[in-house]
Amino acid sequence: MQKTKFSPDDRMLRVPQVLKILGIGRSTWYAGIKKGEFPAPRKMGSRISLWPQSEILLIAENLMT
Repeated sequence: MQKTKFSPDDRMLRVPQVLKILGIGRSTWYAGIKKGEFPAPRKMGSRISLWPQSEILLIAENLMT
């Protein structure tokens, strides 16, 4: 997965929000991260994983085509 530049103003999403936008399950999401198909999270502490909304919307567009 290619990293995209994101703005500091970009909204950060947690796993439930990501899954809702993409319409996939948690295990599919994490398997995709492990395979390099989806971006790794930005860690905010030891228990919080976040993804920029712009990256998730780009993935959603690519999944639809």
